[in-house]
Amino acid sequence: MSKKAAAKSSPKKAAKTAPKAASNSKSLMTESRVFKPSAEFSKKARISSMAQYKKMHEESIKHPDKFFGREAKELHWTKPFTKVLDWKCPNAKWFIGGKLNVSENCLDRHLDGPRKSKAALIWEGEPGEKRVLTYQQLHREVCRFANVLKRHKVKKGDRVIIYMPMIPEAAIAMLACTRIGAMHSVIFGGFSAESIKDRVLDCGAKIIITADGGYRRGAVVPLKKNVDDALKGKDTPVETVVVYKRTGQDVHIEEGRDVWWHRELEYVDARCAPVAMDSESPLFILYTSGSTGKPKGILHTTGGYLLHAQMTCKYVFDLRDDDVYWCTADIGWVTGHTYMVYGPLALGATSLMFEGAPNWPENDRFWKIIEEYAVTVFYTAPTAIRAFMKWGDEWLKKHDLSSLRLLGTVGEPINPEAWMWYHNKVGGGKCPIVDTWWQTETGGHMITPIPGATPTTPGTATLPFFGVDAAIVDDLGKEVGVNEQGKLVIRKPWPSMLRGIWGDKKRYQDAYWSDFKGWYFAGDGARRDKQGNFWIIGRIDDVLNVAGHRLGTAEVESALVSHPAVAEAAVVGRPDEMKGQGVVCFVTVKEGIKSSRELGEELKKHVRKVIGPVATPDEVRFAAALPKTRSGKIMRRLLKQIAAGELIKGDTTTLEDINVIAQLAAGGED
Repeated sequence: MSKKAAAKSSPKKAAKTAPKAASNSKSLMTESRVFKPSAEFSKKARISSMAQYKKMHEESIKHPDKFFGREAKELHWTKPFTKVLDWKCPNAKWFIGGKLNVSENCLDRHLDGPRKSKAALIWEGEPGEKRVLTYQQLHREVCRFANVLKRHKVKKGDRVIIYMPMIPEAAIAMLACTRIGAMHSVIFGGFSAESIKDRVLDCGAKIIITADGGYRRGAVVPLKKNVDDALKGKDTPVETVVVYKRTGQDVHIEEGRDVWWHRELEYVDARCAPVAMDSESPLFILYTSGSTGKPKGILHTTGGYLLHAQMTCKYVFDLRDDDVYWCTADIGWVTGHTYMVYGPLALGATSLMFEGAPNWPENDRFWKIIEEYAVTVFYTAPTAIRAFMKWGDEWLKKHDLSSLRLLGTVGEPINPEAWMWYHNKVGGGKCPIVDTWWQTETGGHMITPIPGATPTTPGTATLPFFGVDAAIVDDLGKEVGVNEQGKLVIRKPWPSMLRGIWGDKKRYQDAYWSDFKGWYFAGDGARRDKQGNFWIIGRIDDVLNVAGHRLGTAEVESALVSHPAVAEAAVVGRPDEMKGQGVVCFVTVKEGIKSSRELGEELKKHVRKVIGPVATPDEVRFAAALPKTRSGKIMRRLLKQIAAGELIKGDTTTLEDINVIAQLAAGGED
């Protein structure tokens, strides 16, 4: 980028909010451990060497029409596309002129061969129920429910809200929407009535699909009641609520609006032809948090999204016909969309779905499931891994995990010590780990190892996926040097990129394309080491400015967790008159270890030793647990308020345990 162009691309917003670049903004943390793919894994992998990866990546960047045109032919097209890409920033159109149906690609095309009788979904409920749906059975249920939707006048282009527990019917509802061309918007089962109402009003949904309730750690989540509360009054467009009977408790059924799922199936048959959809037809809206407080309705379309989902399952997870693949994410998040439903099913894989929590009824529930179903590919979050570490190795030792051949992480950067524990204890030192960076907005993996090719280092997501032109730049758009922190941007369009924010073109432009002209930026910071690997620092908002030094909170957290006493840590900044920001650490210790002032001082010295004096914590607070959402994400905005001595503000309905906040606000553990 020229100086002139760089100057043009520097926005007013960045100038206001970004901390000044410090003279020593290089990362002080180093990690020298490197793990090369085993010869045995590489021999069987679709991509078996770095030379092959580099050749494919270069083609995907320099000749995207050729590369993605070839890959897209693996999908079933009702009408072939005539052009691969039309790009007029910030609007992309992929596979122009092509028509296809997502449901048909995930189901129908697998019915002509042996996959017809293969398990598509394996499900285990929290109380222990078990179900298996073959591709043929899943196809039948999707067609039946698609006919239920049509019976209630849902048509192509309509919006459908899905607010369900983690049961097969949630996936069935999603696929039924795609079959008839309706857009779905899945709402995470932990969201409140107010959150449901906000989303209903924003997207103009005419129908909600829900259940009487769902199970969570032995308790019932009142899903139907939340829907009822959201629809109080006459100011919503919802005409129909379809209710699946899951938990069996009494619920209110409003005459003329509410219908039971099982009764509706009595009126329909199992034949429903898939609707041919334009490649750029809207597929789903998924709401994510916004800085203004109003959720952003991220819009994804059909052809490009499905291709990227299938490609990443093929190359990143290297999924095979004999794999049992388990993504532990909730279906209400984009990970559940792409890597529990659409990607695996498009590839014809077997996807495992689990309703409960990893420590219910005991701390070995995940390991028990892996052993019982002989799971081969396991994809979970770093927060879960750190919880497993805290609970202790004895829970793993009870179970045979030898079926595992590949491990993955998603959700946030994984610190090196958690990576090593995952590698050694869960993977037995033999499984490659794919540490994946991506976002709701990107639709699928953006920076990730290719397991048969990429040498991995604990803590780094390594290298860009195909078609991803990633760079780390300063506020003026100039690439930074080795190990210097900057803003992570994507300089070219990719197939699964978001196509907008529902109903708000200006917000789409301002939120993602205004910082650097022609480049995508969604708020993450990163650095790149001398091997070219990308290290995700986290949100730019989480970069502290301590006495003129830019300090990534993820690095301080990694330093803390590298101490043998620490299971998990979260680091935030608080205002400091002298330094600008002070460093406050919230720490959870491992089972059997007692927190103390002496340990707090030891941890301060440890961070100072690992990173340097500038990173020395001002305060270490011990906590029995950290405030997390039910999806496992730490709610750092609440920790910032606690660290600054402020009253807790904002929505806390998604917290796993509200009592954690009360304890931390009272001072945590002594």
